[in-house]
Amino acid sequence: MQYDIKLLSPPDIDRFIELLHLFEEVFDLEKAPIPPKKHLLRVMESPGFFSMVAISDHKVIGGLTAYTFEQYHSTQPIAYIYDLAVLASYQRKGVGKSLIKIFNDHCKSLGYQEVFVQADKDEPDAVEFYRHTPITEEEDVAHFYYRL
Repeated sequence: MQYDIKLLSPPDIDRFIELLHLFEEVFDLEKAPIPPKKHLLRVMESPGFFSMVAISDHKVIGGLTAYTFEQYHSTQPIAYIYDLAVLASYQRKGVGKSLIKIFNDHCKSLGYQEVFVQADKDEPDAVEFYRHTPITEEEDVAHFYYRL
């Protein structure tokens, strides 16, 4: 299977919107309105935001979004993969692993200290996927939310 991986920039706004629809499908999210392009462009223009897609036959088949965290105890930033998804018909074909590898290589070239991602324990397929990537370590953590 042939696919290309592309780091998106603001001129790729339509690809970014395609990725957001892919997230809706893969994560089985209720149809929520996509914010206006003006907002999405502002997000894409943020220096601490990344979006990357895998494209096959002119269609987005997978992708990720990530955020940068500047650290107070290190001069090197870290990146947090917020969402990563691949269409069901393209899963288990190396697309997700390629996205992670290329994103990690990109962050390394920018001088990042590390990349991290979380997977909910009630999503065993996601947990197993990440365990089969070349991780450095795995932590057992609890996340607490404060809805505002």
